[in-house]
Amino acid sequence: MAKTFITYQEALQILEAHKADFQINALPINDCGGQCLAEDLIADRDFPPYHRVTMDGIAIRHRSFENGIQTFPIQEVAPAGTAQKTLMDVNSCIEVMTGAILPQKTDTVIRYEDLEIKDGAAKIMVDAVTKRQNIHFKGIDITENTVIKKAGDQISSAEICVAAAIGKHEILVRKMPKVVIISTGDELVDVHETPLEHQIRRSNVYGIKNTFREWGMTADLKHLPDDKAAMETIIANLLINYDILVITGGVSKGKFDFLPDVLTTLGVVKHFHKIQQRPGKPFWFGTKGKDTHVFALPGNPVSSFVCLYVYIRFWLQKSMNIADEPLYVTLSEDITFNPNLIFFTEAKLSSDSKGTLHAKPIFGNGSGDFINLVHTDGFLILPQEKRIFKKGEVYPFISYRTKL
Repeated sequence: MAKTFITYQEALQILEAHKADFQINALPINDCGGQCLAEDLIADRDFPPYHRVTMDGIAIRHRSFENGIQTFPIQEVAPAGTAQKTLMDVNSCIEVMTGAILPQKTDTVIRYEDLEIKDGAAKIMVDAVTKRQNIHFKGIDITENTVIKKAGDQISSAEICVAAAIGKHEILVRKMPKVVIISTGDELVDVHETPLEHQIRRSNVYGIKNTFREWGMTADLKHLPDDKAAMETIIANLLINYDILVITGGVSKGKFDFLPDVLTTLGVVKHFHKIQQRPGKPFWFGTKGKDTHVFALPGNPVSSFVCLYVYIRFWLQKSMNIADEPLYVTLSEDITFNPNLIFFTEAKLSSDSKGTLHAKPIFGNGSGDFINLVHTDGFLILPQEKRIFKKGEVYPFISYRTKL
């Protein structure tokens, strides 16, 4: 049964109960950036796989230096990428390059800057040499068959590097859903058009589209006129061809807010409509079958941003088994908010010399003031049961300048 005017916590519970199960497929490593990792990345060998030289110089047996030898005849050179060499005389040395495998019967590397090389011999010019210095020892980073990265996180450049190092030319990822973002309203014209006095350009959908791109998903853009029959025809087709419909506007109580009725007519089951929050109260969520999810956001830009980052992001994380790590910040000034609603207020982040993150609330001119978004970093989540929020108190924060 659908609920109306529910709490923030109830909305999250309903969204999680209706999470999707995105399929898993293999993609070439070059196409995996931003995708959701669907397998553990496991070391196929020790890292590093051999005792690796970290400085250009010479490799010696440290005991020889302890015994008073300062000058070492150079046996040969060991470049990176060549097979391991062996020190034949423990009182001699082998020249080694960064990345080379440490020669057998050596245990210490001395950099060129601490040497004088002359007449085929290397003289140590420093008084102290530490045994095992300048060597990256085999398996010290991670050992063979150890999980380096567990499934569930978004793939960044770091994961791409690791996957390449373990030979994953293809990576199992969650198949990203087909997304369409739909604007509504006859007052809207496209970005390339010059609006008349009574018109404005479509902007919400471009910001939302970019957010999905940051989350590793592409999205198409569509527009609905304020005509009920036309809306039914267009949405019916979109429900067939897309996994996620994100609609902006048309979900309040205006005379031309046909969207809830249209969705019901088309067989979309409403799970909730309206949340006890500010901004973004008239948020609508429903499903058609198991695979199609519809999110209808309020038309005001700040309200849309709140619902996108608070709820759709949460739903995607649950659907992709991504573990969320909440961010907590310290309030930089007192706030009073009297309505019995959860308050998502825009805030600017800063940090102090102790490493504490502070959030300064920035109050614009209501949920239509999207200009204010460029001066802030995200939303403080101020709980519904309080009215007065004091400087120094700690609250959750959702950033719209970070990854999914």
